[in-house]
Amino acid sequence: MQQPCPRLLLAALRGGAGKTTLTLGLLAAWRDQGRRVVPFKKGPDYIDPAWHYLAAGCPSHNLDPFLMEGDQILASVARHAAQADALLIEGNRGLYDGLDAQGTYSTAELAKFLATPVVLVVDCTMRTRTTAAMVLGCQHFDPQVPIRGVILNQIARPRHEAIIRQAIESYCGIPVLGAIPRLKCEVFPERHMGLVPPQEHATAIRAVTTARDLALRYLDLEGLWRVAAQAPPLPAVAAPPASFCADCHPPVIGVIRDSAFQFYYPENLEALREAGAAVLEISALDDPALPPHLDALYIGGGFPETHAAALAENLSFRNSVKAAARAGMPIYAECGGLMYLGEHIQVGSNKFPMVGIFPYDFVMGKKPQGHGYTVLEVAGDNPYFPQGTVLKGHEFHYSQITPDPDPEAPMAFTVSRGTGIGGRREGLLYRNVLATYTHIHALGCPQWAAALVRRAREYRGDADLDATAQRPETETPDRARL
Repeated sequence: MQQPCPRLLLAALRGGAGKTTLTLGLLAAWRDQGRRVVPFKKGPDYIDPAWHYLAAGCPSHNLDPFLMEGDQILASVARHAAQADALLIEGNRGLYDGLDAQGTYSTAELAKFLATPVVLVVDCTMRTRTTAAMVLGCQHFDPQVPIRGVILNQIARPRHEAIIRQAIESYCGIPVLGAIPRLKCEVFPERHMGLVPPQEHATAIRAVTTARDLALRYLDLEGLWRVAAQAPPLPAVAAPPASFCADCHPPVIGVIRDSAFQFYYPENLEALREAGAAVLEISALDDPALPPHLDALYIGGGFPETHAAALAENLSFRNSVKAAARAGMPIYAECGGLMYLGEHIQVGSNKFPMVGIFPYDFVMGKKPQGHGYTVLEVAGDNPYFPQGTVLKGHEFHYSQITPDPDPEAPMAFTVSRGTGIGGRREGLLYRNVLATYTHIHALGCPQWAAALVRRAREYRGDADLDATAQRPETETPDRARL
């Protein structure tokens, strides 16, 4: 049975055109009207969804045709649509930008797949009638993409808006659903990975409130809602089988989640719970040590470099992580988590000691050292993936490992797409620890959560035997023992 599902996709002609600010404003404005709108972000992204959560009051989810199969995308959308009044999807990059000249995995292809009306956000700086030509070009480039409206951004004055509005409505035959004036200040500051995360934004609530006020004043909220209501019903999707765990005492998986480590897809944490684990959030900044009776540890990405001094100061916590790794605790770490498990993080001329499981430093650069989608093949024994498994993920890091790992250093993956560690290999290994620059998404890698939970159960069976290994150690890593 098909279900009605109002939904809207905000796209643009390029990155940085104002999609995120308008998405946040629209989410917050509709929320104030009592509407429950579930947000999504197209592509691999952690920061924009964190802002979505703040504006919408509910988690934002990623839709990525590279990382996920079509049925997985459809199932995710349908599941969240069942609990929402509408869905709002923020596109990425330009509407037709993909991995190749055919626009594979582009925002446009996602809009067609989900039959979702598209509203284009257009930067009108130093343009009038040409704006209509650009919109008309997008309409004719692929007539199957359902472009249903336009929001004008960076409007200089009322006459500027009037000319563009008349040209678009005359030549393109679609409505202008808002016009945002040129702002004198930046509402959302940026740094090298996009917006500053809300966890590090001193006035995050005020920024979202500003975006909401812009939406209330300058957007046609009811017109946008009518466009969203034009979306056809979603096709019926079979419900996934209910998970069942006969274990009355689920293994406890710790997740380091604080302002240093904040990059987690909601589906990854949900997958751990569905596989039978209890998820416990902890802080590498504030907690004195790993909690007792922990059975595994998951360390996501984030910005450990901006918190390097505070992470270094929490010696007792770092030592407890190192002791747990030596005791055989399963630990899975991604990007920032990988950096945290090294010897040092170097920022400029300053070096900050980290956990010291791996004998490498991570040196921050001024340019990305790895950026984009990755494809890895499991090349050897490791705690989580069968040999020969192909994994799709993504990387975005400014750090570089030093010294270069020895060719004999144990690693889990070979790299067929992406940078990895040194360009050909990925995934540092130590006992039940696997640490990698690549981020994975649980929808596209369903075996990951089951493997981590299985290892946690195995470790719990031996935890009491290794209890003495949980005592804090000295500052200097003992490489002979590693």
